[in-house]
Amino acid sequence: MSTPRKSKRPLRPPLNKAPRADGAPGDDKARNAPRGQLPGERPSKPNERPGARRKENTVEPERLQKVLARAGIASRREIEEWIRGGRILVNDQPAELGQKIGPSDRVKVGGRLVSLRFGERPPRVLLYHKPEGEIVSRHDPEGRPTVFERLPILRKGRWLAIGRLDFNTSGLLLFTDNGELANRLMHPRYELDREYAVRLLGELDDEQIQNLTTAIELEDGPAHFDSLRAEGGDGANRWYRITIAEGRNREVRRMFEAVGLTVSRLIRVRYGPVELPPRLKRGMWMELPEDDANRLLGRPPSPRQTQGTREQRPPRLRRTVPRHK
Repeated sequence: MSTPRKSKRPLRPPLNKAPRADGAPGDDKARNAPRGQLPGERPSKPNERPGARRKENTVEPERLQKVLARAGIASRREIEEWIRGGRILVNDQPAELGQKIGPSDRVKVGGRLVSLRFGERPPRVLLYHKPEGEIVSRHDPEGRPTVFERLPILRKGRWLAIGRLDFNTSGLLLFTDNGELANRLMHPRYELDREYAVRLLGELDDEQIQNLTTAIELEDGPAHFDSLRAEGGDGANRWYRITIAEGRNREVRRMFEAVGLTVSRLIRVRYGPVELPPRLKRGMWMELPEDDANRLLGRPPSPRQTQGTREQRPPRLRRTVPRHK
């Protein structure tokens, strides 16, 4: 009579393990619980990701404006206007200013459900050297090329332009996917100045310089340059470097026109703490390192596990062809 072959499969423990002496449940409840569910936890609903309920319970509700701005939907000021206009719904009810939401809330903007992420994530910031002949708008009725046609496509959210540049003005233009950062860089209370290189047809005299740095009356109110210095020039053209704390429409050009001089070229070389890199040529863009983007938002640098990471390398310059061509 042959000996039965011994099975190599390990022995399984009994399914109905008796409870411990202290009355605590046995291991069978933990073993039979669905994957991702703790013993004693209410089972998840159908199509609900295991563990999602625990995540919701650990996330503090946040203001609606902040969550939407951080997702790159729009700036806070735009979102507040949309709330007043009834364009935003929370759980199919009109949103209110200052309302707080959590991961379980459903938010619709303009009738479309938006995907929201809770918790802090680093903002993305692009530096773009805008050439002349592009408009800072997503759509132009005249069919002119827009700056957004050269930017990389975002999977979620959208690029927000920080400030504007005229059609015939070139230089530094910033973009971000974080509405909170866009608001921080544009709101007047932060008093971020802009620096421009200006080429004039003619030369300023002392009286004109005095007027430009004190007060010039424009149709939309008084304006002045915070600083103005000569940079030389050839022939009838003279270069000047100016700084201004506002960003009204064609403000720099209108101020020089008010003293009788015409701007033949205008280049923005700095926006707040961000300068236009010399190696960033017209039509090119680069992404700001994560630590620098966090500093703009007032956050500490991201912790690093090792030295010599990709974040410490010089940012890569990129040139893209407009998508409409």
